[in-house]
Amino acid sequence: MVSTDTYDVAVIGYGPTGATAANLLGQFGLKVIVVERDPDIYGRARAISTDEEVMRVWQSVGLAERLQQDMLPDLPLNFVDAAGVPFIDLKITSRGCGHPPQQFLYQPAVDRVLREGVQRFANVEVLLEHECLRLLSTGDDVELLCADLGTDTFKRLRARYVIAADGGASPTRGQLGIGYSGRTYGERWVVIDTKVLQEWDGYDRLRFHCNPARPMVDCPTPLGHHRWEFPARAGEDEQKLLLEEEIWKVLGVQGITPEHVKILRAVIYSHHVRVADRWRVGRVFLAGDAAHAMPPWIGQGMSSGVRDVANLCWKLAAVLNGLAPEGLLDSYQLERKPHVTETTRRARMVGRVITERNRAIAVVRNHAMRALTRVPLARSASQRRMWVPEARYAEGFFSESRHRAVGWQVPQPWITAGDGTSIRLDDLLGGDWAILHTGQLPPGADDWMELGIPAHRISDPGLVRWLRSRKATTVVLRPDGFIYAAAGSGKSLPAPPDGYSAAVRNEVAA
Repeated sequence: MVSTDTYDVAVIGYGPTGATAANLLGQFGLKVIVVERDPDIYGRARAISTDEEVMRVWQSVGLAERLQQDMLPDLPLNFVDAAGVPFIDLKITSRGCGHPPQQFLYQPAVDRVLREGVQRFANVEVLLEHECLRLLSTGDDVELLCADLGTDTFKRLRARYVIAADGGASPTRGQLGIGYSGRTYGERWVVIDTKVLQEWDGYDRLRFHCNPARPMVDCPTPLGHHRWEFPARAGEDEQKLLLEEEIWKVLGVQGITPEHVKILRAVIYSHHVRVADRWRVGRVFLAGDAAHAMPPWIGQGMSSGVRDVANLCWKLAAVLNGLAPEGLLDSYQLERKPHVTETTRRARMVGRVITERNRAIAVVRNHAMRALTRVPLARSASQRRMWVPEARYAEGFFSESRHRAVGWQVPQPWITAGDGTSIRLDDLLGGDWAILHTGQLPPGADDWMELGIPAHRISDPGLVRWLRSRKATTVVLRPDGFIYAAAGSGKSLPAPPDGYSAAVRNEVAA
């Protein structure tokens, strides 16, 4: 038995959620240990897309530009009928986060960049081929008993807090006795990952083939890859469907032959709609698939996990460094769960559009959607209701004034810095608390500035319009870019919360 020092945070699981957490915590200067069972990056591409808000999280740890090199931005999205004719044809429109609104990705490449990012931080240690066998709360910290799978030895670790990002089957969640309620769909889906050898018409767009006889997803992924997904029909032998000769029969219906792609792998899986009963037990937090699972239809499984840790990690840093009371951590589930619930609802709704098996209903769907999407306002409204929910938290760690701007994540325009260069807003703010205003600072701003919070006058027309649409001329931003407090013209800014010191990143880094 080997004992080691106590860490600030232990992260269990080293997929995109765990690796993002390790980057965030490492940048905050915390002492972190990552425990991962597998010896290397998981080879199968699971997640295939992300969005501008997640890219903004990765921007905060300095990895967005590198990740962007291996992504495909802004490709068209089609819902097509049984004849392959689109009845919805669109591109996802931006919400002003400073990145392309939708990105297709190859997950092993994303995992590699995120792990390379972690290597920048001497304060983050990674244990590959280690499995966490047991957690034991000991008052002020958590004891982890970990098995070294390479040497058949054990390590006993201690951490002030634990983030369990160990997947939908989460052993940590099981150890804690947390329920994972919801359902698993009976229909099983075959996933085929391929390497593109020769391009074909439509290879560069995401297509949902809404064919009652056999629904299918047809999706480009970067670095010369392409994916198809389709359900096993009643009575079909699932294992037989994974054979190459059977795969070619299905792809052949789309006109795809061995001249077009090389089959890399085929697996079969089930869709889940589940959520953990609790996301926190004492000093242990669940994140990503360990906390929630959703169908893949709007590509938000991985992205929701990244959002989880972006919400949680700055709060952990503030508490660990004595800048906030521990009660701040209670806002994690309160803020994130409603957003995950709504995202899951929308994923299920889109799934119903894609997988409708009643031919008569499908015909009505096709005609109605074609007519609807010919009207620009109706097309944009349907996207707002079908795709990823806007970045807003209705409850949580926010001013009790409940100004209409409170709880929204502020957009991120490109702005001109003091030296005349053009930078994104978040890069100017540096991941700390900040005051943004469009003119004179209101009464009450001095109370915030005495905590060391800088004030920035904003002249970007788009951001000014966005603030005015919410009746705000001054806002106080949390480190994650969400508006804690706001004031309109001639109104006072609410006071800072008692017991909090606002600076997070600068004081930790110092």
